[in-house]
Amino acid sequence: MNVEVILTNARIVTADSEFDGTVVVRDGLIAEVADCRSHVADALDLEGDYLVPGLVELHTDNMEKHFAPRPGVRWPSLSAVMAHDTQIAAAGITTVFDSLALGDVRGDTDRVLNRERMIDAVLAASERRLFRADHRLHLRCEIVADDAVDAVDRWIDLSLVGLLSINDHTPGQRQFLDPEKLRLYHTKKYGMTNEEFALFSARTTELHHKNAARHRREIVARAQARALPIASHDDATREHVQEAVENGMTIAEFPTTREAAEASREAGLAVLVGAPNLVMGGSHSGNIAAIDLLRDGHADILSSDYVPASLMESVFKLSAAEVGISLPEAVRAASLTPARAVGLGDRGEIAPQRRADLVRVRESEGAPVVRAVWRVGERVV
Repeated sequence: MNVEVILTNARIVTADSEFDGTVVVRDGLIAEVADCRSHVADALDLEGDYLVPGLVELHTDNMEKHFAPRPGVRWPSLSAVMAHDTQIAAAGITTVFDSLALGDVRGDTDRVLNRERMIDAVLAASERRLFRADHRLHLRCEIVADDAVDAVDRWIDLSLVGLLSINDHTPGQRQFLDPEKLRLYHTKKYGMTNEEFALFSARTTELHHKNAARHRREIVARAQARALPIASHDDATREHVQEAVENGMTIAEFPTTREAAEASREAGLAVLVGAPNLVMGGSHSGNIAAIDLLRDGHADILSSDYVPASLMESVFKLSAAEVGISLPEAVRAASLTPARAVGLGDRGEIAPQRRADLVRVRESEGAPVVRAVWRVGERVV
């Protein structure tokens, strides 16, 4: 059956340009892209709204808050995963890598206790074709955790696993090199007293010395044997980056310093920065601002991290920031570049024979409003 959808009178944003025109979708693929208006009777008039490719999200832990909306609350799995999917799709994200924490330096937190439920829910909803977005799994491996390797062995061969990252949140290792910022972060976010933080820091440092180096070697070897893309996380120094290169990593997630971001780009890694960082004008952890890395050409990929709507907002905010980045370039950082970084060559741009993952966006008072979303040619929002 030949199913055709014509989207016209749109401001089309391709990988390298933007223009007024028409996109023809046929059987789930983009068949034609034209810089003119269609006069076919049943063409959908987008009224001058932007038409951008569906966004590709490589790192979000947004699902966690739906499974544990409050500490200790275990929300029903199907309801939780579908609420997450609805939020993702409504943000214009058509491909999402749901991040699953394989270990936590704080012990058996909700994210650890719920990880099996989250994985089972994603697999079940995907198999039953319930999702609006295309969901994949990103295994975040906390290498200080005692069970990190066992957890990897349990889930690495799932068909939806498409990315693995190496995390070490030991105090003072990566995310927070400033001990005072680290203390303030944990006492404020997790309600720790100074004494509790001191005990936490000592216990985690002990686990780091016991596990980190061995677990890194074993987990990286497993990923390499399966040709899975591997990402580093929170690199802060050139030594961290060199270690990532030696481990065959191709993505650098959230480098915390300019030094690490520069070294990552020099080494050919795709550098991923947080869209919330860009939207808010800086890092809540006191690390390097995403806008500075993007301005200097030291970042390639935007990620919504913990706020799905931030991804589209950051795209339009970046292109309006007068830092020399056009709207097509900003869109590319949230679509084509992340897709290519994980080997998905069939999506991420508005071009013939690419998947018809498309998003209609209208700017209202400087803010992008997602008005419609198509995945593989089918409208899902």
